[in-house]
Amino acid sequence: MKLSSWIFFICVPILANAQQAPNAIKRAQLRTPTVATIPQPGDLLTLPQAVEQAVRQNYQIQINRSQEEIARNNYTKGNAGYLPTLTGNATSTGGLQSLRQTFLDGIRPPLRASGIFNRTSNLGVNLNYVVFNGYARSATYTQLQQLVQISTVNTRANVEATIASIATGYYDVVRQLQRLIAFAQALDISRERLELARANYEVGTRSKVDFLSAQVDYNTDSAALISQEQALRNAKIVLNTLLVRDPLTEFSVRDTIVARSDLQLAPLQQSLTTNNPLLAAAVLNRTLADVSVRLANAQQLPLITAQTGYNYQFIDNQGGFGVRTGRTSAITYNVQATIPIFNGYNLKRQIQNARVNTIIAQTQEADQRLQLQSALAQTYQTYQNSIRLLNLEVQNNQLANQNVDIAYDRYRIGNSTFVEFRDVQRNAINAQTRLIEAEFNAKAAEIELLRLSSTITQELAM
Repeated sequence: MKLSSWIFFICVPILANAQQAPNAIKRAQLRTPTVATIPQPGDLLTLPQAVEQAVRQNYQIQINRSQEEIARNNYTKGNAGYLPTLTGNATSTGGLQSLRQTFLDGIRPPLRASGIFNRTSNLGVNLNYVVFNGYARSATYTQLQQLVQISTVNTRANVEATIASIATGYYDVVRQLQRLIAFAQALDISRERLELARANYEVGTRSKVDFLSAQVDYNTDSAALISQEQALRNAKIVLNTLLVRDPLTEFSVRDTIVARSDLQLAPLQQSLTTNNPLLAAAVLNRTLADVSVRLANAQQLPLITAQTGYNYQFIDNQGGFGVRTGRTSAITYNVQATIPIFNGYNLKRQIQNARVNTIIAQTQEADQRLQLQSALAQTYQTYQNSIRLLNLEVQNNQLANQNVDIAYDRYRIGNSTFVEFRDVQRNAINAQTRLIEAEFNAKAAEIELLRLSSTITQELAM
């Protein structure tokens, strides 16, 4: 009877604790995996909308378009020297005089007059025209045309670079959002583990070390989530700056990155050779250097100019001497030929320098072509590797998520320690992070390939 009493008094507290804790344990054990969602303030911003706004607002593009307008305004036959110049002139000189005169012959009486008004006026029109200048105006007109084309391709290069920057910045925001979602999911798992560890500790089936370790891991994941929230805000500030608007403007994005896997090297190389604006600018600069040689050679040939004019003069002389009134009109002309003979070998030096500049332009074109082809080849290799890594990380992420579910069940029933479960959880977080990075890297390489091949405007559907 005494032994039974002791058993009764020992079991009663245990049963009482067991009745207090089952609800907490059951809540922790009934784990339902969920996909974390992050509320995004602000209106949805799509990539085409971001591209359209950036191209419209970007300061450098606005400057390029203004420079292009100036080049188009300069591309005229008059600026090249094909048209004559016509000037008009008018002069009028006069004076108001008083005089007192006596004459040597003594016959004429002394002359006295005051308020005598004398005036001489000229009106004229002059026409100047360059008849021949060694074909320099033809070269100048070609030069002006090349400058228009260079300004056009420079504008296009900046537009494509801006689109690439916007696309990369946009997908960086998506990447940071995906990382935030992954950390939020990891924090949910740590919260479930903490609740389970607390419930088990309260009923005495787990040690306090297990509960404290769960609390530490939960705090660690909370800190990682806070840091990632800051990374997302920074990425949005960068994108807002590219969009030329208030850096703190709130907006939301779609949380998906879809990288293409069908890009082929040969079509990209062909498009680069045909359409890349940087290569086109190098070709145009070489042509411009050839024009400079033509302009230098033109200085060796004669310069023939012609001038003609019409002048009208009228005189009103009240002084009584010479012509009292007169009207004169005249047509004049002048043809002049200037032949360069010797100018200290400066002309020869200018021609030689122009030819050297042509060689430099050819070398720069070849170098630009090689650099672009090299960049395309390297980027394509990066793209292919990124696609392969993406496929692997998709599989790894699926396996890591399954492993978390298994590890949690084993931890729940006591078949594994909190250290083993934390390792599995950490591996899952790393796998998901690597998957996000692989998606972003593949997309970034795709964007760069589209920029180098000058197909980015069509692909991103402005």
